[in-house]
Amino acid sequence: MTDIALAKVEIHTDGACRGNPGPGGWGALLKAGRHEKTLNGFEATTTNNRMELMAAIMALRELKRPCQVELHTDSQYLRKGITEWIRGWQKRGWKTAAKQPVKNAELWRELLAESQRHEVRWHWVKGHSGDPGNECADALANAAIDAAMCPQN
Repeated sequence: MTDIALAKVEIHTDGACRGNPGPGGWGALLKAGRHEKTLNGFEATTTNNRMELMAAIMALRELKRPCQVELHTDSQYLRKGITEWIRGWQKRGWKTAAKQPVKNAELWRELLAESQRHEVRWHWVKGHSGDPGNECADALANAAIDAAMCPQN
């Protein structure tokens, strides 16, 4: 990155799924200074892990220029995947250590591309433990499912 100071953004993400697979939603809370933005989305048939990935991808995609990002997730799958496992997957041609195809590889590729535009620090938070950002992201994910399953007339 350049010597220009990057904007600092705090992001909280979460995914939810009713059944696995089943209808799922993702949510993200972005904070930069006094500004806040919420995002969420829905997929009719998905998994919780896919929704965790989508929350992070869509939140990072929302940033219009490179930023310093503190990204908080309650998903060890997401945090360990992007910080520990992904380099090995790439070296093995998107295969696991057991030589099986990496699940959600297309989303991992998207997440890697989005995260490389920024300086991202990945943080794990315990889910459903009262962390305000995590609770907000969880509510957004579940609201997306509720809205899709019970559309207003």
